[in-house]
Amino acid sequence: MKLLSRLLLIFSFVLPSLLQAAPAPVILVLGDSLSAAYGIDTAKGWVALLAERLRAQGLPQQVVNASISGDTSKGGLDRLPPLLAEHRPQLLIVELGANDGLRGLSLAAMRANLTGIIELAQRSGTRVLLLGMRIPPNYGPRYTEQFHAIYAELAAQYHTGLVDFFLDGVGGIPSLIQDDGLHPNETAQPRLLDNIWASLRQALQPPG
Repeated sequence: MKLLSRLLLIFSFVLPSLLQAAPAPVILVLGDSLSAAYGIDTAKGWVALLAERLRAQGLPQQVVNASISGDTSKGGLDRLPPLLAEHRPQLLIVELGANDGLRGLSLAAMRANLTGIIELAQRSGTRVLLLGMRIPPNYGPRYTEQFHAIYAELAAQYHTGLVDFFLDGVGGIPSLIQDDGLHPNETAQPRLLDNIWASLRQALQPPG
């Protein structure tokens, strides 16, 4: 009986320390200017709004934004290994490819880069949410259709989460785009977050 009492006493001291030391699960955002809040206050970007919504809903995840304006799928692939090692994310949001498409880069290379990103993340035990993109039709129907299809094909192959079109309801709407004609303005950021929210919540659910 004395031994049991001592064990309970020790446990009562140790448990709070263990709980306090447990790090919050991380959502890592690997993106380009669309996620780096290009041209606006970073505190108003959709990634910052995501962190605010998680807190408001009492969810434990913290958000790390590893987005860089101008980045391509190749740049994201090159940057990912140390990010995975440092943050050990629960979920990786991949918002890349738009710059590949706008520059007319090889779709085979883009597919290979996104494949590498997914495989690296999954090998580390990280779930993946792909944010699908579209590019303007002036690149030709064959290129634009094949570009957009890559996201759904990879999501099906690797069983990742998918947002079909990240800029849905934003792209092509002048009141939601900056003067450069490309980047969403501050007003558009809540819509971008809403576009991914349901898929993100699903990706955070326990397996099965």
